[in-house]
Amino acid sequence: MKDRILKSAVDLFWRYGVKSVTMDDIAKELGISKKTIYQQFSDKDAIVKEVVEIELNSEQCDIDRLEAEANDPIEEVMRTSDYMRASFATMNPVLLNDLKKYHPKAWASFQKHKHEHIIQSISGNLQRGVAAGLYRNDIDVDVLARMRVEQIEMAFDPAIFPPQKFAMIEVHTQLIHHFLRGILTAQGFEVYNNYAEKSAQEVNQS
Repeated sequence: MKDRILKSAVDLFWRYGVKSVTMDDIAKELGISKKTIYQQFSDKDAIVKEVVEIELNSEQCDIDRLEAEANDPIEEVMRTSDYMRASFATMNPVLLNDLKKYHPKAWASFQKHKHEHIIQSISGNLQRGVAAGLYRNDIDVDVLARMRVEQIEMAFDPAIFPPQKFAMIEVHTQLIHHFLRGILTAQGFEVYNNYAEKSAQEVNQS
C-alpha cells in the first residue's frame, strides 16, 4: 500500500505540481480512504519528502549509467541532455518552486543531493573533458560546476522563465548547449558538432 501511495503521488505531483495536489486527490486516485493514507504517512509533507528522495536516487542511478556508457565527456553531456528532456516532458514546471516554497524538508533533500551528487557529477565530467583535450584547460572546475547546477535550478524559476511564455524543456536545452559550447576546445567542437549533426538527423528521421 505504501508503494501504491507513493506511485500515485509521483504521478499527481508531476502532472499538477505539489501545492495543488491534496491528500483527498491521492486517495481518490487510488480509490481508498484518507485514513488508509494516514496509516502509512503522518501528513502530505512526509509523502512529498519520500517521493523526492526516491526520485532523486533513481535519477542518480540513471545519470551514473549514462556516464558509464558514454564514449567521452561530450557524449555524456549530450545524452544527459536527452535524458533531461524526456524527464521534463512529463513534469509540471512549478514542481521545484512548490518544493522550495511549501515543503522545506523535501527541499532540503534536494539541496543535499545537489551539493553531494550533482555538483560532483558535473565536476567529474569537466575534469575528464579537460584531461581528454575536449574542454579548455583554463576553466575553473569548481566555479563552472556550481554555475551549471544553478542554471538547472534557475530554469525552474517561474519569476525568470514564466511557464506561459517559456517551455521548460527548451530553456534547459538552450542553457546546457550554451554552457557546453563555452568550454570546448577546437577538438571538442569537432566532437560536439558530430554529435549535434547525428542528433539532428535522428530528429528529422523520426
